Amino acid sequence: MTTKTAPTRGEWLESWDPENEETWDKPLAWRTLWITTFCLTLAFIAWFLPSAIIPKLNPLGYEFSKGQLYWMAAMPGLAAGLMRLIWMVLPPIMGTRKMVSLTTLLLIASTLGWGVRVQSPTAPYWELMVLAFLAGIGGGAFSGFMPSTSYFFPKRMQGTALGLQAGIGNFGVSLVQLLTPYLIGLSFLAVIGGSQLMTMPGQQPVEVWYQNAAFVWIPLMIIGAILAWTMLKSVPIKANIRQQFDIFNNQDTWWMTLLYIMTFGTFSGLSAQFGLLMANLYGIGNAEIVQGAGSSAQLLVDGYAVPDVVKYVFLGPLVGAGARVLFSPLTDRMGGARWTLVSGIGLIASIAYTIPALVPDTSSAEALQGGFNRFLWGMLAIFLFSGIGNASTFKQMPMIFERRRAGGVIGWTAAIAAFGPFLFGVGLTIMSPTLFYLIGIAWAVMCVGITWMRYARPNAPKPG
Repeated sequence: MTTKTAPTRGEWLESWDPENEETWDKPLAWRTLWITTFCLTLAFIAWFLPSAIIPKLNPLGYEFSKGQLYWMAAMPGLAAGLMRLIWMVLPPIMGTRKMVSLTTLLLIASTLGWGVRVQSPTAPYWELMVLAFLAGIGGGAFSGFMPSTSYFFPKRMQGTALGLQAGIGNFGVSLVQLLTPYLIGLSFLAVIGGSQLMTMPGQQPVEVWYQNAAFVWIPLMIIGAILAWTMLKSVPIKANIRQQFDIFNNQDTWWMTLLYIMTFGTFSGLSAQFGLLMANLYGIGNAEIVQGAGSSAQLLVDGYAVPDVVKYVFLGPLVGAGARVLFSPLTDRMGGARWTLVSGIGLIASIAYTIPALVPDTSSAEALQGGFNRFLWGMLAIFLFSGIGNASTFKQMPMIFERRRAGGVIGWTAAIAAFGPFLFGVGLTIMSPTLFYLIGIAWAVMCVGITWMRYARPNAPKPG
């Protein structure tokens, strides 16, 4: 048995056609998937590192308002959306190798900055906003990495391949949020800088080394860039920027954009704001309300009412990313449109279930506990159905469009949906969580209608 090796001209492959089983270099395709997925995971870590740090800035000594913190947490989403509009056109121009290598190196800038600035509460607000914006480079990478990976696989496998890459990459969100509370307690990792005192309401100050949450990822980013530069190739799909804009003449580009806003926009938006929202409703943001509720309420402050949100915040992204990985093979077998329909209906139900818990009942410990339980389970259900939709929409796009346009549409829809953290941050700043969630239900209802009429019903115009 011989192993097929794709002919190359330098870093560029020649006569690459993954639909031709006789010549398709399968090992190269899977090597590309795993290396780019490793780098994409690091990109998501860099993108969502601020979401693991921002809720703790005030306990570390900063004095920012809730509005300032929401805006800061929203900034990586704004940057990612803007940067994805750039990264979406890079695969045909730069090729996979250069794009992945250089992008992974760029992740170091914001990661290093956060590691420096958490060590002393002296940074001005504008500087932290700049660091939050630079973190969006990690989000921008998605719109370049995913289309370039799609070039390496036949259509019949793209649901699985893209689902694995996006899903494992999305694990970077929960990974940084899960490991942060453990990393900051390990003094031996703090080879640069000293310790800080973190003070939570009703608790004794705790010595932490918060720079670990950032610095530990930098060596891995360097390794990822080296792997990409030495082991990746590029597919010769050539198109200049103007030629790539032909995707906007197709109505399905716009329909799929709306659907991906429902799925990935929800996932990314809630991933960025989950910790702050939980803290403001049931954690440190609610402590003063509970303290003022009477003598018995003090027990709530010392016990339940101020949970450490980092113990829960990673669960949402973990569920969403896991759903994307697990449901991707099902979309290859059953088609993506059916699961997009399931995603939309599930989001409607889970958002509706969560809404009553967005106004905490502070009358007793039991009421507050019940509200928190409903909030947590409702949010996890939202993450689950958004993850299912993330998998199914990425199966639909390669089926609806030819290869080069499918790559462009994947990049474009990902770019627009990456504004999720920004839009969620703005929405939760200018309106109540209840009203914002009601708008989410209306959006999901609209998307269910689009999915049924265009893609999922019998004899649909574009089944996928």
